[in-house]
Amino acid sequence: MTISSKSTQPELTTTTLWVMTIATGLVVANLYYNQPLLDDMAHTFHASNTKIGQVAILTQIGYATGMLFLAPLADMLRRKRLIMICLALVVVSLIFTAIAPNINLLILSSFLVGIFSLIPQLLVPMTAHLAKPEERGRKIGFVMSGLLLGILLSRTVSGFIGAHFGWQAMFYIAAGIMVIIWLLLFFLLPEVEPEYNGTYGSLMKSMLALIKREPALRIASFRGALCFACFMAFWTTLIFLLKQNFNKGSDVAGLFGLVGAFGAIAAGLMGRLSDKMDAYKLSIFTLLLIIVSFIIFIFSGNSIAGLIIGVIVLDMGVQATHISNQSIIYALEPGARNRINTIYMVTYFIGGGIGTFLASQAWGYYKWNGVCAVGIGLSLIATIVHLLTHKNVQKSR
Repeated sequence: MTISSKSTQPELTTTTLWVMTIATGLVVANLYYNQPLLDDMAHTFHASNTKIGQVAILTQIGYATGMLFLAPLADMLRRKRLIMICLALVVVSLIFTAIAPNINLLILSSFLVGIFSLIPQLLVPMTAHLAKPEERGRKIGFVMSGLLLGILLSRTVSGFIGAHFGWQAMFYIAAGIMVIIWLLLFFLLPEVEPEYNGTYGSLMKSMLALIKREPALRIASFRGALCFACFMAFWTTLIFLLKQNFNKGSDVAGLFGLVGAFGAIAAGLMGRLSDKMDAYKLSIFTLLLIIVSFIIFIFSGNSIAGLIIGVIVLDMGVQATHISNQSIIYALEPGARNRINTIYMVTYFIGGGIGTFLASQAWGYYKWNGVCAVGIGLSLIATIVHLLTHKNVQKSR
């Protein structure tokens, strides 16, 4: 395995940065359009809540699969070409979702949407590659803000579209948006030549070596997975709670994405503390926020105001923990950031899939209290493991 050096590289202009940020937000939104629409999908296919929950679960697992097996290829292939191919396949998968004739094909198409929507995990490392060293952190943060808003506001958009035009319309619209993004990236995204000259097998094996020798990466990935599991547990079952206790539909569930955006903004401001204090100490506080949010949810099953407060606290805790985790892992081995990002994000979204599964099962047996118990349990485990491993991780650093 060898690494080739490039004497020159494209410049990251303001226009390019904006295009990458917009693309990141709109592509990642594909993963979350289905969440406020699950009840409508269940009605269409006469499926149970547990069965329809597999749509959201397989979308997240698909995303993790794409990141694991496709994202590392960005070190071996031309990155723009890889992105264009994935975008084209996303369009096909979204149309397949809209026309799915039964629940099993809907689940399959959702899995494919997840796989080929890995593009944000190609664009964020690409931003780091193109940015000047003194501007790298700020520009990565700018692209990440697009990703975060895409995650949160996608539910608002899909809830509105689903309530007024039907859930299938959302996926037709999403496919059209992806065609526009394909054209923007085709004309405005610079090409980045591959630097890795080894084989695909050796590239994948190198990630196993990273996991073995970097305890900080292992713990950050575990912590991130459990936090995202809590996040997905809430958002996947919110539509069921609103329907049961408030007789509200997907449009109201989507509006909670706007509330989450305020929490995300606050989390972004809190994330600046990572530059001023130890990220491990900051994580203790952010993990406690997640625990508190689910305690609020327990007492808010019949209170919209309580749910709003809980959403803000939950999003602050999850996003701030994510920021803290990133500040830890990107400081480990600069030459392996793309593979480190793959390890972290694959684990992260597997956690989201697990959280969705556990919450769907908990709702089926114990309703909202069961979902809150899942959230509290997972966040407590994350906090305990963080505290028990803190000293060993500090020594390794």
